[in-house]
Amino acid sequence: MSATRAGSAGVVFDESALLALGSGNSLASHFVANTEHGPTRHVYVPALCLAAADGLRKGLAEHVGALPAVEIVELDFAGASTVGALLRDGVEWRLGHAVHLSRPTLDWPDGRHVVTVDPGRYADLPLVRTIRLPQRG
Repeated sequence: MSATRAGSAGVVFDESALLALGSGNSLASHFVANTEHGPTRHVYVPALCLAAADGLRKGLAEHVGALPAVEIVELDFAGASTVGALLRDGVEWRLGHAVHLSRPTLDWPDGRHVVTVDPGRYADLPLVRTIRLPQRG
């Protein structure tokens, strides 16, 4: 059974959301806490976004990797192909993996929202919906 048919909701944390989480942002923490309290909530972390965030804040990868409610998603062949195409179109590599995970799939026919501090970075990308995190919170 696909996740969405079971009534699940999923979000994708981009680099900025991971940095906010590491800084104690209450809304980012709320997403993770809700995931811990229910099997129908999912927080996905693209590995490339985690690498970018860890490059800016040492130790963040270990912190996020230790959270049982967060699923770190590796970059597979389909993802690498999508990210490559996005790079050719001028999209920053640190956004590409989040874009790939946010778009509709068989398991997520409506896609998944990207949680981000800067939704404007995704404004021109088709099929990407965002949830804005406050800079501080």
